[in-house]
Amino acid sequence: EVLQNHVLEAKVFHTEYGTGVAILTGAYRFSLATNIDDLKLRRMPEVPGLQKPPSCWAVLSQDRVTIILLAIGQDLYLLDNTSCSVVVSDLRWPVSGPKFSIDTALPSSPGRWWACFHPTEGQCWRGLSWAPRAAGRDGGTAGCSGCRWRVLAVAASHAFLLPTSAEASQEIFKIASMAPGALLLEAQKEYEKESQKADEYLREIKDQKLLPEAVSQCIEAAGYEHEPDTQKSLLRAASFGKCFIDKFPPESFVRMCQDLRVLNAIRDYQIGIPLTFTQYKRLTIEVLLDRLVLRRLYPLAIRICEYLRLSEIQGVSRILAHWACYKVQQKDKSDEEVAYAINQKLGDTPGISYSEIAARAYDCGRTELAIKLLEYEPRSGEQVPLLLKMKRSKLALSKAIESGDTDLVYTVVLHLKNELNRGTFFMTLQNQPVALSLYRQFCKHQERETLKDLYNQDDNHQELGNFHVHSSYS
Repeated sequence: EVLQNHVLEAKVFHTEYGTGVAILTGAYRFSLATNIDDLKLRRMPEVPGLQKPPSCWAVLSQDRVTIILLAIGQDLYLLDNTSCSVVVSDLRWPVSGPKFSIDTALPSSPGRWWACFHPTEGQCWRGLSWAPRAAGRDGGTAGCSGCRWRVLAVAASHAFLLPTSAEASQEIFKIASMAPGALLLEAQKEYEKESQKADEYLREIKDQKLLPEAVSQCIEAAGYEHEPDTQKSLLRAASFGKCFIDKFPPESFVRMCQDLRVLNAIRDYQIGIPLTFTQYKRLTIEVLLDRLVLRRLYPLAIRICEYLRLSEIQGVSRILAHWACYKVQQKDKSDEEVAYAINQKLGDTPGISYSEIAARAYDCGRTELAIKLLEYEPRSGEQVPLLLKMKRSKLALSKAIESGDTDLVYTVVLHLKNELNRGTFFMTLQNQPVALSLYRQFCKHQERETLKDLYNQDDNHQELGNFHVHSSYS
């Protein structure tokens, strides 16, 4: 069928088995494979009355079951291994006007939700998902706390749609709220106005013994607000409330201030990563740093590491190493300039491996740059293996001898023995007395006949005579 009707559209998705792929053929039939490394294409049931491609479709996978969600006009269908069933018919949107076709259907990456998009009204409809963890479509992504849509009009932009705010925010900002956080926020605002109402609000909270809860509510709500002014207002209220509590633990307040400073930095339009607080916590700071590094936003990544006081190896060193690996790929600079720039930036930073950077340079075809970078590597044990890989065996032997590590010398000598012909190998050892002496010791215990050849090569008649005497005894 695929050969006859061709593939109209394909989607890649992820399952417990690995990476999967689903296709829509020219006959408007779906087939899928849950693991492309073990390709077993499974044909899905026919969709009744499907005479043209669906307006949109998405793959959902959970608990070893993979299904397809597709939209035909206003209707949503579920396609599993055995049947095709209507999930939503005549979907009712909170808008007036004629019926429409569902333009985009997206599963969320954690999988709890899926979202549909109204193309003419520009509204998003969100429903509970029964099968999470599937790949999103080009139009956008339904995330764990919102939907991001790419809008292509006169200029490209992103819109981030958030569902109703967190409970703490709702409690504080709903009309006529008497929640502890709402009262504390009002108290702080009145205090700034030097109004006595501040004292009245505070007394009301204190009388109910809810001041710690009010502070915690304001701290939590600040995390879910995207506007820095609102964040600051809530945090000022929390700080104000803390002054009236004995021994309020400061960790949650300090941590929230740090998190918001990081979030506001990456949400800046020049960076363009509008993470929610929930997404940020689920990603972890390590993954966020990885994403900044992949975008080559090295200065911001380093400032975040320094601000959060992450360990050198976990933070700055790792990012500088990534930067250096990117730097060696730049072909517009000479080997000397690149090596010098990398050394000036990295210096003796803990956790930096010049050998790894040199290996990247070698993989990019810049062998001479790799050798120059290895000059900055203080550990001979890291230098030698790469030099052998680059077929710079003689230089590797010199480095191994300089290190004073006999095991390293033996490693290089035996590598040379296998790489060179016998005559060249012996001549190479003649120029390295330390290596020659160690190889003789090796031959005395492992290769007696080779030892005789070495004595012949050196015209060492005394030792050759001793060799024959020992051989006669044995």
